[in-house]
Amino acid sequence: MKTDAKKILKIAGLSAFLLFIIIYAFFRTKDVVLGVKITDVNIVDGAKVTDNIQKITGNARNAVNLTLNGRPISIDQRGNFDETIILLPGYNIVDIYAKDEFGNSDEKNYKLMLEKN
Repeated sequence: MKTDAKKILKIAGLSAFLLFIIIYAFFRTKDVVLGVKITDVNIVDGAKVTDNIQKITGNARNAVNLTLNGRPISIDQRGNFDETIILLPGYNIVDIYAKDEFGNSDEKNYKLMLEKN
């Protein structure tokens, strides 16, 4: 009976250790698994604006390349971006495209209507 308890304890300890390794590996590689995400963009899709100069900020976590309307823009190490664009009168589309080093991508499209007073 004493050997059964030792055997169960060894199996439980080994199982806990393996579970710890799996959880640790997931948290170390979650950026690869989850890919790139564009978040916290400060513009609202379908918004009507009166100022033709718009400052666009947001975050593209895990991105290596980021483009705004097809033009490359810079990002910091945390993935934050800050760019200013000029809107034409009428209907405008703002396209943000991000790609990470593993080929994963994310794209967000926003439609803005510039109304002149």
